[in-house]
Amino acid sequence: MREAYHVELDQLAQKLAAMSAQVADAMEQATQALLGADLELAERVISDDAKVDEARADCEEQAYALLALQAPVATDLRTVLAAIHAAESLERMGDLALHVAKAARRRHPDPVLPEQVRPYFSEMGKIAVRLARQAEQVIRTKDVEAARSLETDDDQVDDIHRHLFTVIMDRDWPHGVAAAVDITLLGRFYERYADHAVSVARRVVFVVTGKMPGYGTDDI
Repeated sequence: MREAYHVELDQLAQKLAAMSAQVADAMEQATQALLGADLELAERVISDDAKVDEARADCEEQAYALLALQAPVATDLRTVLAAIHAAESLERMGDLALHVAKAARRRHPDPVLPEQVRPYFSEMGKIAVRLARQAEQVIRTKDVEAARSLETDDDQVDDIHRHLFTVIMDRDWPHGVAAAVDITLLGRFYERYADHAVSVARRVVFVVTGKMPGYGTDDI
């Protein structure tokens, strides 16, 4: 019975890892759609978001069944609880990629971003996708040091996000209010996406060590 239970825990972890890969693909495609004004790619991200929602529901259903039927304790209980929280964070990452894709669709055929800020979003997109793929590997390996290393990449996204405010608040900003609003919202989407990836990694640290690392933001 216990062996079968641990097989189910492993299956749950694999589902979470697959979700992380899904949301990495979603943000990669959403960023490409944003930078390239690619309507077809944006529509693909938007339609595929339902698959992320379904994956979260599947993970939560299995996790709650394990809680109800197996009454786990100690590490096993931490694993199930962490899985529930991680599934929520991963679903939110999918939603944030969805928001980026919707911005690309809303402005099509015009580009969303002025040329001046495109390099910043290109870099944030690369880092965000890397964070999601690192989170996938952390889920699969339960590597605590790898989990903690995500913080460095997250800091880079935070730095770019803060710098964007100085760019759009410059009195010589030539692109108007609408562009400034788009940039503010999109920067926030990438910043939150990165935060949620770090939150997933922290849940793995909690599973392994029994201690939740301190948060660097107010609501990861």
